Amino acid sequence: MKHALIASVLALTACASAAGPPEPLPGSITYGGKVVHSPYRPGTVVKNSFLGQFGYRVFETYVIQPDGTFKLTSQSTGPDFLWQ
Repeated sequence: MKHALIASVLALTACASAAGPPEPLPGSITYGGKVVHSPYRPGTVVKNSFLGQFGYRVFETYVIQPDGTFKLTSQSTGPDFLWQ
């Protein structure tokens, strides 16, 4: 049982790493091949969020490159509300 669990975790890790970098979605800063230059220093982390498909909030993280362009490094989705 323990070996089956380890094998399934390794298989999921391999799938996740083979997916490649995140792709910009409609609403992303760099969607549609837009090249945006930033006044921030290289290495600065910029966060963006927008309302995506089906009402889910999309959270993105960009890193400013040495030439001043944005590089999308992570992307995740979540509900657009918080339960109190």
